[in-house]
Amino acid sequence: MTDYVHEFTHTVPRRLGGEYRIRAATERRGNIWIGWLEFFSPQDGSILRTDEETSQPTRGDVVYWASGLEPVYLEGALQRAR
Repeated sequence: MTDYVHEFTHTVPRRLGGEYRIRAATERRGNIWIGWLEFFSPQDGSILRTDEETSQPTRGDVVYWASGLEPVYLEGALQRAR
């Protein structure tokens, strides 16, 4: 079951295809927690999702990972999600 662990205040700039609200998600798979990013477009309601961006031993580690992501990483993740 998907758990949203962090919502970013940074939005991806229009030059990259429109503004997106960004959140980090996690899900337990066996003994690990995987994390990915989702980009929501308020303009048309579409959602872009990255593949697995991280795998961690605990949910808390995914939260920690997400809390340290910088805007440049988020912009690259949007490009990967496309």
